[in-house]
Amino acid sequence: MLLLLVSIFLLHLSTIIFLFISTANNAWWTTDDYGKDIWKQCFHKNGSCITVVYKDIDDCLQAIQASMVLAVIFSCCGLLIFICQLFTLKKGNRFIFTGIFQLLSCLCVVIAASIYTIYFHRNEQNGWYGSSYILAWICFPLTLTSGIMYTILRKRE
Repeated sequence: MLLLLVSIFLLHLSTIIFLFISTANNAWWTTDDYGKDIWKQCFHKNGSCITVVYKDIDDCLQAIQASMVLAVIFSCCGLLIFICQLFTLKKGNRFIFTGIFQLLSCLCVVIAASIYTIYFHRNEQNGWYGSSYILAWICFPLTLTSGIMYTILRKRE
């Protein structure tokens, strides 16, 4: 049982790290000349990066930003609740609250990645989705898996 709890904890921790990276890294959309993320745009010139912060943000970009930040917050709260429940939960009970927070995080990630997929870069031919975008989509099944595992998992001896 201890090995199962440690593996679920490590899965949850790696998911939080991936969520932080995909939210903060400047690689949601990349080309040879620039890279975009949900916060700023970076133009590549002479081996350096000139950063331009978005001033006029449309509703879709705000929804993506809010969803990714909420995903990180829900996942971090889920980890803290898991640690608290680990020491206070009676034997035989489930980690329901931790699972709910992970499933909420999963929902926020899929909302953000779906909105970005639908509304941005549909007609652009000279670029590709970056590592942060791919990492956000990888976080979706990881948070879904850990959320389901938490709701099924019972605390045993």
